[in-house]
Amino acid sequence: MTLFDRVADLPLVVEESSRERHERDTSSGFLRKSTTFLLRGEAATGRGEDVTYDAEDHDALADAPTDLVSEWGLDGEWTFGEFSGALDEGIEDGEVDLFPTKPPEREASRHYRRWAVESAALDLALRQSDRSLGETLEREYAPVRFVASTRLGDPPTTDRVEAIRERVPDIEFKLDPTPDWTDDLVADLAETGAVRVLDLKGRYEGTEVDNPADPDLYRRVFEGFPDAVVEDPGVSDEVAALVEEHGGRVSWDYPITGVESVEELPFEPNWLNVKPSRFGTVESLFETVEWADERGVSLYGGGQFELAVGRDQIQALASLLYPDGPNDVAPGVYNDPDVPAELPASPLPAPAGEPGFGN
Repeated sequence: MTLFDRVADLPLVVEESSRERHERDTSSGFLRKSTTFLLRGEAATGRGEDVTYDAEDHDALADAPTDLVSEWGLDGEWTFGEFSGALDEGIEDGEVDLFPTKPPEREASRHYRRWAVESAALDLALRQSDRSLGETLEREYAPVRFVASTRLGDPPTTDRVEAIRERVPDIEFKLDPTPDWTDDLVADLAETGAVRVLDLKGRYEGTEVDNPADPDLYRRVFEGFPDAVVEDPGVSDEVAALVEEHGGRVSWDYPITGVESVEELPFEPNWLNVKPSRFGTVESLFETVEWADERGVSLYGGGQFELAVGRDQIQALASLLYPDGPNDVAPGVYNDPDVPAELPASPLPAPAGEPGFGN
């Protein structure tokens, strides 16, 4: 039985839906906005968070009907699998418009919002059945190893890394190298022994974090951090040979939306960053996890500055599916603009296993 089979038959009753808005300043220098979708039925509430990055897309939802799920004809009695299938069909035939007041600023956001609705439905189905996700998948919750993901400022320095290490001496890091990283900065960071993942962001296009392939930077990163996982390199001719040389520790994040996208990578991976909202559906996420498990591909969870239940849910998934990876699922306080006086240490305690998705 597949992971999706274990949740597909959960009974689900949807009576109405609503939404909640969230916003918070971040350490990356932008105001993060997100929207939680709430699905209600049989005196229970399921929640899922839309992590669409563009504030305009969240603002536009204010003009949409409050009970969008009923507007789409998705209220009623289902199994979770049936609800997911009906959502698919509705999107395909135009009956379900996830962006009813304006098109999204970028196409990837359609997956993010789809994930919000679907994860809310899964949360509701689990609560209505009085079951945890772990119980349903027949997997044990485990403590979650996590890394601190942070940027280093402009110009980049080790200041924030040092401030975090003062609070949590054993913390590990996921960092985003940029062309202005100097040899001295790389040496100082490497000396900490705490850098586990380096995200080159070489696959992004048309975003504020685009980082075109730079042969000098790539060489500095691969040579300066010989034991670190290196994520999302570009694949231009100038860096192709270097990336292939270090392919055993190359990981992929931005392109990964399902098994098909993994099979289209330049070479079969040893590492994948799993950001659930990128997949859009629970089925696609679970299929990709199983594909990786069958091939011995190492997984770790990724976060998207979730402000609400989404963070709890990605931590729960990490606990059940890849607890020992360098998971970028740290508690949200790590994203605060100023480093707090106290920070939780890794690993996170195993979730309590209460009914629902993110508990």
